[in-house]
Amino acid sequence: MTTAIRGNHQRLLSLTQLLTSYVRHGRNHQALALFSQMFSAPDLALDAFAFPLALKSSAALGLPRAVASLHSHTLKSGIFSNPFLASSLVDAYGKCASIGDARQLFDESPQRNAIVWNAMISLYANSKDVAGAMELFQLMDVPPTEASYNSIIAAMAESGDGLIPAIAFYEKMRLAGLRPNLITVLALLPACVKLGSLNSIKEIHGYAIRISIHSDPHLGSGLVEAYGRCGSLIYARQIFDETTNRDVVVWTSMVSAYAFHGDAGNAMCVFRRMESGGVVPDGIMLLSVLKACSHAGLAGDAVRYFEVMTKEYRVETGSEHYSCLVDVVSRAGRLEDAYEIIVKMPVRATATAWGALLGACRKYGEVKLAEIAARELFEIEPENTGNFLLLANTYAAAGRFEEAERVRRELEERRVKRAPGSSWVLSRRDFACGHPRGSDAELEKGADPNRIQRYKQFDGAYNSRRRSKREEEN
Repeated sequence: MTTAIRGNHQRLLSLTQLLTSYVRHGRNHQALALFSQMFSAPDLALDAFAFPLALKSSAALGLPRAVASLHSHTLKSGIFSNPFLASSLVDAYGKCASIGDARQLFDESPQRNAIVWNAMISLYANSKDVAGAMELFQLMDVPPTEASYNSIIAAMAESGDGLIPAIAFYEKMRLAGLRPNLITVLALLPACVKLGSLNSIKEIHGYAIRISIHSDPHLGSGLVEAYGRCGSLIYARQIFDETTNRDVVVWTSMVSAYAFHGDAGNAMCVFRRMESGGVVPDGIMLLSVLKACSHAGLAGDAVRYFEVMTKEYRVETGSEHYSCLVDVVSRAGRLEDAYEIIVKMPVRATATAWGALLGACRKYGEVKLAEIAARELFEIEPENTGNFLLLANTYAAAGRFEEAERVRRELEERRVKRAPGSSWVLSRRDFACGHPRGSDAELEKGADPNRIQRYKQFDGAYNSRRRSKREEEN
């Protein structure tokens, strides 16, 4: 190797390391700019290591044309057949173009090893297409790896099918002689939480202990959340105490578990311990703290912590944080303060925020703010009948029955149908259910439609007024 060639090789290596650093830290614009300089340099022959990095940045920025251009260059340079590069192309197309484009590229790939297969299976799984992922899994002409199984298990766990298919596939993985790893366990936990299956969580926890991954902070936070959601705060706290090197995610999981069960005292105690330990809270922790304050009715603490986290810790806040703060303050009866928070929000107020204010106005009899909140809600979600009913109830509770009647008429004019409850009614041995077209069904059967009992959810004062009005008319 000549001195010039050796120098070019060393330069390519150094630039590729810098490119890797840019991509790893999310500096994707800088990464693509550097790659462009490298590509334009006549004395540098880019290899199959630089292109995947550029593809990753292009996908992160949502640049399908850049991906297509890179694809074209790999074909011209003759490195497209590299399986590592092919898997990167499949992944990039799937993330910023379409799964169809990725599948076409996958089908045209000359050499498909397990990495390429896993990239395509992962795309199907991440798009929640369990059937597509399973179909491709069955077509694999190379032995599946742990990553192949993990993608399917994660997709099953997140789908409506839930835990049982995911567990079955987990058992299939073990029978195939593959060892479930940390990713497998983390994928199974959400399904256990959805089913509220405490025994399944214990089994997974036991397996994690047997393969010595139970001390991992990621698993620790997952187990704390899983045990907490399934009602076992004792186990959650035990896992929390045993987890070493606790990061903000682990601390947040414990605070969230206490907040979920309304134990604001322990939630705030854990949060203060985290603060004293020098761990910086993030946006998810702020949300957990606000929810804990909401359950305990600690409006003052909620406002104080919100200000501390946003001003001192520079926590980025979004609509969910403000909506939760509005809910806490509204529940405490501080309706003007809640309205002021909504007005001063740096983001557009959501239906959740206005709904919290409207519900509190109904509780505390504040008509003026209820009207303001209702107007906003009618615009944001015009099909939500609950907003009309809350406003009507607020009017009725204040004795303003004419306005309550007007809202009811407006509701009927918009032809908005309330989704019925699941209550069943027996009247004179006739069964009636709350189907929205129940009366039509009865008419079709020739039954008396008057036997179908309909109920309004207006409060007692409004219903009483309506009954009195009917009696006067009769």
